[in-house]
Parts: sequence; structure tokens; C-alpha cells
Amino acid sequence: MNITIKDIAELAGVAKSTVSRYLNGGNVSEKTKAKIRKVIAETNYEPNSFAQSLKAKKTNFIGVIAPTLDSYVTSTVLMAIDEELRKRDYTTLIISTSKHVDREIESLISLSRQKVDGIILIATGVTEKHIETINSIQIPVLIVAQEVDQCNCIVNDDYQAGYKMGQYIAGKGHLSVAYIGVTESDIAVGQRRKQGILDGLAAAGVTEIKTYISEFDLNDAARVTKDMLENFCPTAIICATDTIAFGAMKTISKFGKKVPDDFSLTGFGGYNISEVIHPALTTIRFKNEATGVMAAETIIRMTEGDEVPELQVSGFNFVEGESVKCLKS
Repeated sequence: MNITIKDIAELAGVAKSTVSRYLNGGNVSEKTKAKIRKVIAETNYEPNSFAQSLKAKKTNFIGVIAPTLDSYVTSTVLMAIDEELRKRDYTTLIISTSKHVDREIESLISLSRQKVDGIILIATGVTEKHIETINSIQIPVLIVAQEVDQCNCIVNDDYQAGYKMGQYIAGKGHLSVAYIGVTESDIAVGQRRKQGILDGLAAAGVTEIKTYISEFDLNDAARVTKDMLENFCPTAIICATDTIAFGAMKTISKFGKKVPDDFSLTGFGGYNISEVIHPALTTIRFKNEATGVMAAETIIRMTEGDEVPELQVSGFNFVEGESVKCLKS
């Protein structure tokens, strides 16, 4: 049988409001506190911390909105956020939107109604509707993975990571390069990362560059690669993510070709599997755990009214695998 606040009040001989005040740290006499404490101990009553927190000014709940839970990068960031928040006695409420923008808007509103102290939005794109909603809910919101004017954001250094990869591929002697990216509605990956790659290649004198668009999906990347190879035969294929690179590798294998003998291949993400596949994928590993810790620390500071930088940039490491052939003699 579930013991309620009403039961505790009756057994202690006090009003229900008095029990609520006691549970929320309100003003209750020592004599009354002792009676309520005794009944709680005898009944093994456990307060509903969520319902209790809704009545308090500070709930110690942080909402996190994620586009998906099956992404290596997103899940790594989420775990780091949750672990850091736990250390600081916060509870994480995670909502996955399955990459539906309208659900992101709904989730912002829903979490605000649940009186969370703050919200972390791991975004694949930010629209005017996002900004309108963030401004209307009057709860601190931190955006991760996208840079938005007049919002607090944490981003990967996508441009410099792309530039590094472009320079590397050019440095290996590749003059004919394909880039499989994503839609430009994703500013970080679709625009900044792409521009870094193109600038890095161009700065090293590469002029034959063709770009293609894929979903963040292995099978779609395989399809795009198939269509590309029927019309263009580059010596190197740079992919916006490791998952896209795996899709490209799948098609290359179906064509009876090999990486890196026939096509050099790179990605971004630094997934663990990228190191154990053969050949190991050359990639960029972003500091996802550090991003998650930074996000947790920042949203707590925001909830406490502290000033935080509008933009914070998380770093990356270049991981050289075995998937790029050197064409220089």
C-alpha cells in the first residue's frame, strides 16, 4: 500500500499542508517536526521527489533534449552530462526527438511546464521558432552543437577540424577529391565543417573537388556513394561523419574495390569501431566527454544567475588510421 502525505498527516495528527511544508524545508516547529519524522520512519514513507520539486523554487532537475539516442557522439555527450549533473546532486530528464524539429519545440515547452531549472538542447539545427520558444519560456537554455546569435552555445571546432582534414588529404597527394556532407540546415556540419574542408583543400592547391549530400545514415550514404562513383572517380572521399564513411566503404566493397588501395577514405567522429575495422579509419575525434562536462557545468551556472560566455568551443584530436593512401613518391 502506498503511503501518501494525507496518511502521514492523519497519523501525525497535523494538517496535510504542515507535512508538505516539512518536506519542502518550510517553517515547522521542532515538536511537530519530531512527530512527522517519527511517522515517516515508522511507515518507511518515501516522498515523491519530482512532485515535491514542482512546488519548490529550485527543482534540481535539468532537461536535456537530444535528436537521437543511438548516435555514438550524442550518447557520449549525454552520459558525460548526466554523470556530471549527478555529482552535483541534479537529476537529468532526457527527451529524444528522433530528429523531428517540431518535437524539439514541444519538448522545450513541456520541460518548462515541469519546472526544470534549466534545459540543454543538443541541436541539429536551430530555427526562428526555436529562438522564439527559448525566449518565451524564461528558463535558462544552453544549446550544444550549433552556434546561434544571442544564445549560450557550446560547439565543436568544426571549421578547424575540416581544415585539418582538407590539408591532410592534400598533403598525401590527392588532387581529385569527393566530399559527402549533409544538408546546410545543419550549420555546424553542413556549413562550417564543409567550408573548413574546402578551404583546407583549396589552400593546398586542390581544384578538382565535388560535393554530395547524404542523410546521417549508413544506407543513404551507401546510395549516394554508388551514384557518385557511376559519374566521378576521385582518389579520396572525405565524409562528414564516420557513419557516412562506413556507408561509402560498403559501396566501395560492393564495387569490388578496396580502401585505401583504390579509394582513400576519411570521416569525422572518432567512434570506437573506427579503430577496430580494417583498415582503421582516419578520422577526427571531437572531445565529446569534455563537451558534456562543460555543458553540465555551464547550465548549472546559468541557473544560478552567473554570467557565462555566449560561445564556448570544444577541441578535437586528429586520428590517423590506415584508410588513406599516400600518392606522393
